[in-house]
Order: sequence, then structure tokens, then C-alpha cells
Amino acid sequence: MSEREFDDMLADLEKAIAKLADGTAPLEDLVRAHEVAVRLLAETQSRLVELKARADAAAQLLSQ
Repeated sequence: MSEREFDDMLADLEKAIAKLADGTAPLEDLVRAHEVAVRLLAETQSRLVELKARADAAAQLLSQ
């Protein structure tokens, strides 16, 4: 996974979802948008897990 900013990944995911929701693009474009959305969703979920682990570790250090 690249070190893209989480907010950038979310913005790209929102764009892909908007394209899918609109539904007026050619089928090939909609399939591509779906593939992008699935990939970005997996990346953002993975990044959330990483960020939560870092936050939990920092909280534990602060509570000692």
C-alpha cells in the first residue's frame, strides 16, 4: 500500500462512488469505477486498522 494521505484516498473513493451512483457513464467506465472503489475501500480499511493500532499504542504510552 502506498503512503497516500488517508483523506486523498477517501476523496478518490467518494468520486468513484459518485460515478457509480450516477449510472450514466458507459458500462466499461462503471466497471472500472467499481474496481477502483473496491481497491480504495480495501486500502482505506487497512489504513484505518493501522491508524487505530498507532492511536491505541500512543494512548497506552500516555496512560503509563
